[in-house]
Amino acid sequence: MIYTVTLNPTLDKTLSVAQLRPGEFHRASILRTDLSGKGINVTRALKALGITSKTLGFIGGRTGQAFQVGLAEEGFDLHFIDVGGETRSNITLLDESTGVYTKINEPGPTISPAHVAALQAQVEQWAHPGDYWAFSGSMPPGAPLDLYAQLIGHVQAKGAMAFLDTSEAVLRASLAAKPYGIKPNSDEAAQALGRPVETDDDHCEAAQKLRALGVQVVLLTRGADGLVLAMGDDVLMASPPPVEARSPVAAGDSALAGLLWALSEGCNTAEAARRAVACGTGAAMQEGSGVADRALIEDLRRRVTLVRHCG
Repeated sequence: MIYTVTLNPTLDKTLSVAQLRPGEFHRASILRTDLSGKGINVTRALKALGITSKTLGFIGGRTGQAFQVGLAEEGFDLHFIDVGGETRSNITLLDESTGVYTKINEPGPTISPAHVAALQAQVEQWAHPGDYWAFSGSMPPGAPLDLYAQLIGHVQAKGAMAFLDTSEAVLRASLAAKPYGIKPNSDEAAQALGRPVETDDDHCEAAQKLRALGVQVVLLTRGADGLVLAMGDDVLMASPPPVEARSPVAAGDSALAGLLWALSEGCNTAEAARRAVACGTGAAMQEGSGVADRALIEDLRRRVTLVRHCG
């Protein structure tokens, strides 16, 4: 079984303006509204692949109620904890004149020790050997900085495999728990290592250094340039075919879903890289937080290029 944990979900609204001019009035068009959050995006991408998963996390208020109803209608297996407050709303703004996206994120509702204890009890109950757990996204206000580290420790003590996708201080605190896998992007890898990650060689070295911290699988995403996957004895760099990208919002989350898909079927590193790139690229071709369908992913997978072996 695959479990996704989203501690700080969001109602994502994608808006578009002809040209962004700071300090001036704008009339925006709404491109789409998504019930989102990084772990929820992973679950949605898995569902598009025909893979079932359980969805855990915190919700609250009227927006939280909308999550319960909307995601249930999509067929999600939901196990949210109601924390009161109000689940956050985030805005992604497209400047049509430049093609640049600007993202504005709210902090989210405040979490209490009782909410943390309830989540830990869920994790303790459901973690079993061979399961995959994806802990994704930012930490809501009130949650301890090392909450992901605690949860990773719980699931891995039960023989499950924990995957982590977060950033900044939370990422650094969580790495101490030695998750089975991590999915940083270039900036997040640089934050974790305290060094720039810019060139091809930088990415290869970063993946190897992160794995040396005790991580078994490193999926280092590079946006339109693809990714580096360090797994087993291999460190591979893979790139997507040329496509028309529309939104980067759920691309990294979909890449993680592609990796979990591959691992659940026992794929080797090369095939896992192809699937992760295909899923991430397919999501980037959608508006907002959309994910690709299975047919598009299979087409993209056949056109992924394995650029080089690192090391």
